[in-house]
Amino acid sequence: MTDVTDLPELNKDEIARYSRHLILPNIGMEGQRKLKAASVLCVGTGGLGSPLLMYLAAAGVGRIGIVDFDVVDHSNLQRQVIHGTSTLGKSKLVSAKARIHDINPHVQVDCYETFLTSDNALEICAPYDVIVDGTDNFPTRYLVNDACVILGKPNVYGSIFRFEGQATVFNYQGGPHYRDLYPEPPPPGLVPSCAEGGVLGILPGVIGCIQATETLKVLLGVGETLAGRLLLYDALNMTFRTFKLRKNPDTPPVTELIDYEQFCGIPVGVESVGESAAKEGFARLDVKAIKAKQDGGWAPFVLDVRKPHEWDIVNIGADVRIAHEDVGAHLDQIPTDRPILVHCKMGGRSAKAAAVLAENGYTDVTNMEGGITAWATEIDTSLPTY
Repeated sequence: MTDVTDLPELNKDEIARYSRHLILPNIGMEGQRKLKAASVLCVGTGGLGSPLLMYLAAAGVGRIGIVDFDVVDHSNLQRQVIHGTSTLGKSKLVSAKARIHDINPHVQVDCYETFLTSDNALEICAPYDVIVDGTDNFPTRYLVNDACVILGKPNVYGSIFRFEGQATVFNYQGGPHYRDLYPEPPPPGLVPSCAEGGVLGILPGVIGCIQATETLKVLLGVGETLAGRLLLYDALNMTFRTFKLRKNPDTPPVTELIDYEQFCGIPVGVESVGESAAKEGFARLDVKAIKAKQDGGWAPFVLDVRKPHEWDIVNIGADVRIAHEDVGAHLDQIPTDRPILVHCKMGGRSAKAAAVLAENGYTDVTNMEGGITAWATEIDTSLPTY
């Protein structure tokens, strides 16, 4: 970070703006000048990135970088409070930058409208003092971690699911990093995304604010950070617990960025129906291909593996409804002499159910890729999405 002798001065407006910081003994004029000289990169402008970015801007962090490639969607507005109804359909970067500058016009905002990849991560992360992980998928979490380890940057981590969240500071002052906690990613599909499993809208506000707090402490060099500790928050029971984290001597050194999709077991590319069926025991078809087959007379037995409350939101009809984890116990409800079409919200849970059917001798099973969300987006746009 910038040497104290080179810290930028605060103008009259900034002194008034940050006055409540300036009278804090642990911040004062010097600390606020440190924040003005500091730079933070936030990967993601979603649930975690929203409160994080707004509070970092309000606190006076001089340079904020944002990496995102998405647009604002209706389903974002329940928790991604940096965006609003007026920015629906717009780039999240454009939306976030406008909100940040409305909060604090003194902040420099760098926008990277791209996927963070092994090819660009080191270049994007290098100019910043602290990297904050606001992502929601395992490949990007490992990528952010490894880039921070290679570059020697603190990684302020947070994650959320349903009513629970966690936060820590990785790779700081010789402390552990993400691979010390999670040496290997979970099997693909084992941990549902927030889009599949849901999330309490307020939860990312709590965890994102904790990340913002830890970021300021790192930049200012004050207090005791979460480095070496994992904070777990349970919103339903309103409990906070911390667990000690230690460096794992068996964790291999990180020396280069790899193919993180492959590392996390996520298929890359599109296989033909025949290849997919031969490899997995069931076929994968997108909604347009399924609609075309149905228009041609295909009449499969339709299995909806979503939860009852999801059926109440929207459905496209089904011969039977069985939660994906219960399919193996209810095979008597699924015929063996008809083709089977399995679907869920987005295609992940239905693929698990299709695999169970294939393992139990069903030979004509098709998973609807993209699920009912894709059907509502591409086939019947009168249907709601959730």
